[in-house]
Amino acid sequence: MTATTQEVRPSYCDSCAIRNRAICADLDSAELAQLSTIGRRRKLTAGEQLFWEGDDTVLLANVIEGVLKISTHTSEGKEQILGLGFPSDFLGRPFGQTAPFGAEALTDSFVCVFEQGDFDRFAREHSRLEHKLLERTLAELDRTRRWMLLLGRMNAEQKVASFLLELRDRLTPRTCNHIEVEVSEIFELPLTRQQMADILGLTIETVSRQLSRFKRDGLIDLLSRRQVTIRDRRTLELIAS
Repeated sequence: MTATTQEVRPSYCDSCAIRNRAICADLDSAELAQLSTIGRRRKLTAGEQLFWEGDDTVLLANVIEGVLKISTHTSEGKEQILGLGFPSDFLGRPFGQTAPFGAEALTDSFVCVFEQGDFDRFAREHSRLEHKLLERTLAELDRTRRWMLLLGRMNAEQKVASFLLELRDRLTPRTCNHIEVEVSEIFELPLTRQQMADILGLTIETVSRQLSRFKRDGLIDLLSRRQVTIRDRRTLELIAS
């Protein structure tokens, strides 16, 4: 753990901001109390690594706040960003031997971390948590398939539009407890434009050009290099589709 990392014991799980969307959502109060005894809340500063690719799997984590980068490295040593970890996402490999990817905080973040052995034992004893893990695994598989479509079949305009909508909706979900809620269309990009380009398989010039075009056409506002306002969601959705 680095000197910038702070850890505190978790408070009551019922007050957790992602309680109803997290891997533990189906647990009852008694089960949550048990789970809280093996977990701890950890603060990550931007740029801090949660775990490294290839490490013996010792940590698993629920993302509570912030965005993490999930990445691997090619045989030439080049980093490839595989995806992003958003609030309520579960990171790590339960029942695995090594970490198949690295996880690094892109923004200051809070995560709820578990030692793998403790979590694996708890999951085996609580079928609802195992069921939730299976649901998450299948959801990640579906997301990966959509990502393959995004990278393989869409043009640059469609990729950038899809990615902006994905970021907006993952950072601030439009539903809470399955109820539609009114939310702002303003959000902070957690990545640099170069990182966006790497994820989308584009050049940084192409990403910048598409963002400028969307701004010129009144689809978005760029209040700074990181702050984005979606002004015409319907048109962006039409482009993305």
